[in-house]
Amino acid sequence: MSESHVSPTWAPPPQDEQFSGDLDAAERNELPASAYAFPAQRKEPLTSASHVRNALARFDQVADVSDADRALAFENIRRAAAYYNVDVTEQSWHDLMH
Repeated sequence: MSESHVSPTWAPPPQDEQFSGDLDAAERNELPASAYAFPAQRKEPLTSASHVRNALARFDQVADVSDADRALAFENIRRAAAYYNVDVTEQSWHDLMH
């Protein structure tokens, strides 16, 4: 599957589930899979602008995911970034790999 055909799955969590600080295990468990950059693995929650920036900064540190998972995560991050008004200059997930 080509990156340009990856459809993001991210959806903004309900207002009462948009957390800007650290999430504890209970809060993470309550989030739907659609709130994560990597929904199948439930990695990198995207519940605020700070979480989006963190997901961008740590993208290359996420382990045990495929290239398809990374492509989906990048599109999810881009969608969340637009929602939270976070600038993303990278054009591809490859640009986040250091």
